[in-house]
Amino acid sequence: MFAEEARVLIILPQDLVDRARSVAGRATTAMKLPVSLQIVLRALIEEGLKRPGDEALLANVRGQAEAVRRIRSEARRRPTARNATSPAAARSRPGVGARRSS
Repeated sequence: MFAEEARVLIILPQDLVDRARSVAGRATTAMKLPVSLQIVLRALIEEGLKRPGDEALLANVRGQAEAVRRIRSEARRRPTARNATSPAAARSRPGVGARRSS
């Protein structure tokens, strides 16, 4: 389809996906062509990248970056089951690439 392409996995909020699907449905009806969610997301990214200095775009990027920083910070502070195990138990586990005995 494209001369050069890269595959990207992106995790999006459900409401954003729903809104993009709605745009795809309206575009399908208006153009009388099948318009997929992927086409809509690709167009939105492309149009957004044409406006790198747009204040609303930069505010959105800042908000998302701050949210990610906050979530990661909270995750580091929260004890997990893995961190709660004793050092002896951690040493007894097979390492990466180690074979398990049958």
